[in-house]
Amino acid sequence: MATINQLDREIQDKVGAKNAWGFDLSAACSGFLYALVVGAQFVETGTARRVAVVGADKMSSITDYTDRNTCILFGDAGAALLLEPSDGGAGILDHKLYCDGSGGSALYMSGGGSLHPPTHETVDQGMHTLYQDGKAVFKVAVIGMADVSAEIMKRNNLTGADVSYLVPHQANLRIIDACRERMGLEASKVMINIDRYGNTTAATIPLCLSEWWQAGRLEKGNNLVLSSFGAGYTWGAVLLKWSMDKPAKSS
Repeated sequence: MATINQLDREIQDKVGAKNAWGFDLSAACSGFLYALVVGAQFVETGTARRVAVVGADKMSSITDYTDRNTCILFGDAGAALLLEPSDGGAGILDHKLYCDGSGGSALYMSGGGSLHPPTHETVDQGMHTLYQDGKAVFKVAVIGMADVSAEIMKRNNLTGADVSYLVPHQANLRIIDACRERMGLEASKVMINIDRYGNTTAATIPLCLSEWWQAGRLEKGNNLVLSSFGAGYTWGAVLLKWSMDKPAKSS
């Protein structure tokens, strides 16, 4: 069960979507992939003509700036994709999502929710900021993201030559490189923006797609593998055939 939040309301109002509804889906850094798959199924079943899938997080609001191990990693951002019916075999071709609750002790925020609702005491104790065991998360993420990306390729009989771009969650460059190598891709086939924005969690993948398309680097028919790993643990991959032409050049 989910309730519509302020971001949903603002987006609906600004785009004039008067006959629309929405809900939140939380899966940490994998939230965009989870929401993308859910949104696509609304379109595929004919329940909705168009679905806006938004990945957005304000990590600065839960970052402990006295913890140098984590505060330098994250950024705030939001980005979106609009889903609608397509032809010619474009769109989401396959997906594989995973969840493993055993990772809760390595990356979490102890305050909030029904277990520890906000109080003066929980705030004083710093319970509403993010904790991460970086080494533990890295060990699992580097395997999980690489494995699921290779799995989606194998399921669809693809080689590195068949993939136009890997669109990875921007958590860590070493994790991205391990994923790329497992897929047999050249470095030029990987979308990277972590060097400019840091880890913007649920926004990293749609932000990459938006930037690459606006720069004319995405072409209709490109095979893309979207891959992510997040807290929880949550992870997955989506095989997507890009359906949009390059943007028109401004005069």
